Amino acid sequence: LKGHKHWVLSVEYSPNGKFLASADKTGQLFLWNTNTGFKLSKYPLNAHSKYITSISWEPFHLNDGKCERLVTSSKDKLLKIWNTRTRRCEFAYSGHTDVVTKVKWGGEGYIYSSSRDRTIRVWDSNDHTCLRILRGHAHWVNHISLSTENVLKFGPYSQQGELTSDDIKEQVKYAKERYTECKDCRGELLVSASDDFTLFLWNPMETEQPVARMTGHVQLVNQVAFSPDGKLIASASFDKSVRIWDGLTGKFIVRLLGHVQSVYQVCWSADSRMIASASKDSTIKLWNLNIASPKKNRLIIDLPGHADEVYTLDWSHNGQYLVSGSKDRMLRIHQP
Repeated sequence: LKGHKHWVLSVEYSPNGKFLASADKTGQLFLWNTNTGFKLSKYPLNAHSKYITSISWEPFHLNDGKCERLVTSSKDKLLKIWNTRTRRCEFAYSGHTDVVTKVKWGGEGYIYSSSRDRTIRVWDSNDHTCLRILRGHAHWVNHISLSTENVLKFGPYSQQGELTSDDIKEQVKYAKERYTECKDCRGELLVSASDDFTLFLWNPMETEQPVARMTGHVQLVNQVAFSPDGKLIASASFDKSVRIWDGLTGKFIVRLLGHVQSVYQVCWSADSRMIASASKDSTIKLWNLNIASPKKNRLIIDLPGHADEVYTLDWSHNGQYLVSGSKDRMLRIHQP
């Protein structure tokens, strides 16, 4: 897909799988039709004055399955809600005093944003107010993850990647049921990763105080991810390790060692049993997370192939393919 004039920094599929949003270093946002591979419009949206750090689509069950709205975050300290049909900015949120590093649109209609100003903010997407400011980190907040984000990403699709119904009302009903089931009695939890070597677990709907402070990494934590079932959390750090934590209490479970350089990103398989990690050492490692199994056979396989640092990973809906992107300017699709 050609069109960007600078590095592409963020891509995100819509929950119905029909659209793809991509953003680059110039602050431009492109929208693509995933069936044809063509742009939805000849011209990109000049979304922000500086580079865009992340994109998040409105959850499928909140807008009757229309998949029209998304939110972007940027180095210009703003968050903006865009309507992809009218191509207009519906609202811009200001409040952060430094680069906004990550944005997530939650299933209750709240938007969560993390920033280099050491805070996480919770915004109401309906009346556009800032509900809470979560403070606790002593340095930049690099990444956030929601306990429900996997269910929100799949929308009307089953875990096998199949569409559950042809009727839009049934699809919305299914997506809402899946979300409610995943949210459970504990609500939508959020975990944040920071340059201060720690992670915090939050229940932002209940309190501004963290549920747990998770320590153990000895260098900055670059990325964090809840498992699809919401029971575990994985964190990737520059201390060359991946750590696994309890998704409810934040308790430390196990450390995965094997990389010889910084770990940039982790990615869960759809069944929450395996995890892939991408590293500066140009390898991808696949780990078995059956916690009952003996510790020494956690590493399943090394996936070599890249000639330089591996920055990013994603697993396909059906769990058969793992895609990786590297500094060697190659995308590789692995069949683990």
